[in-house]
Amino acid sequence: MKQSPSTPLPPPDERRRLREAQSLTQAQVAARVGVARETVRSWETGRTTPRGRKREAYARLLAELALEKSGKSEKDQKDEKAQKDDEKVTAGQDLAPVTIDLRSDALTPAQAFDALYAFCAPALVRQTYLLTGRRELARESVERAFQLAWQSWPEVALDRDPAGWVRATAYECALSPWHRLRPRYRHPEPPPADATDRALMDVLLTLPPPHRRTLLLYDGVGLDLPDTAAETEASTPAAANRLLHARAAIAERLPELSDPAELHRRLATLASTERLRAAQPPAVRHGSERRARFWTRAAIAFTVALIGTTALTLRSAPTHYEPPVAPGSDVRGVPKRVAPGPLSEAEWKLREKLRKESAKGPERLQPTLP
Repeated sequence: MKQSPSTPLPPPDERRRLREAQSLTQAQVAARVGVARETVRSWETGRTTPRGRKREAYARLLAELALEKSGKSEKDQKDEKAQKDDEKVTAGQDLAPVTIDLRSDALTPAQAFDALYAFCAPALVRQTYLLTGRRELARESVERAFQLAWQSWPEVALDRDPAGWVRATAYECALSPWHRLRPRYRHPEPPPADATDRALMDVLLTLPPPHRRTLLLYDGVGLDLPDTAAETEASTPAAANRLLHARAAIAERLPELSDPAELHRRLATLASTERLRAAQPPAVRHGSERRARFWTRAAIAFTVALIGTTALTLRSAPTHYEPPVAPGSDVRGVPKRVAPGPLSEAEWKLREKLRKESAKGPERLQPTLP
């Protein structure tokens, strides 16, 4: 019995482009096909391939998306692109990870960096806000992460997941304990206006930072468990344990969020309600270059000062070893020195006689013959 040939599918990158062209989230595509959101993500990254009825349904959906994309006029596409402002994106797109190819020869390093920043920065600022609860700290952390990415751009551009590289750096900057020493961060920021969002943010901030980061990556961004464990530098069982504890803590105080799908929706909604804007890509690149120049000059000045100090030390240092003088100590058992008494008359005459002699001594006596 011969099997019917499988329905052809476009490449993984084209699947993602078709979905994004219609402003659909992975959760929406998963609901139409009848699978989980993580399954759609695996299909778009090429890790797995759909089979059977799921493949047929996914192929039909992609064909419909391709027809809708080709049927749009150029003006409609421009209008749709203009409407995709980072403050009006849908809840499912606020936390979704972004995959972008930076290895194209047609892009200069600055253009590739600007493209990565434009795709990742708005969502990354919202993610970092959920991680810290501070708007200004979220913007600063993302900007600092992209500055470090620009300083190490050859390494970042060749990374298999540049967005993940920047995301991990931004999370580490945001969770740094040194922020507690800054005066501006000793006072809490105004909470979200909505009561439900405020309650969710309060629960998130009570979680330990590793649990909060794991929950955000898995239930917010949508990474699978191995990728979440790798990004948090933990084993897969440890990441799963952190995720379960975080979900249990949230469900204990907010029972309506015990469902992971509802938790993902609420996290995306909380991130989208905040008006968080990132700096422009040229400003970030120029700031990174200024910082690099400052630290380069500081390193040169420190090196010159160190050389001068070393030369002065060599100039003024002794050329031979001089042993230290031992401290004095009391010597016991030595009799005291007795002072002389008064001179007698004969001694007085002898002293006067010696004083009258010449400085060379008395005259030499000449021997005589008998």
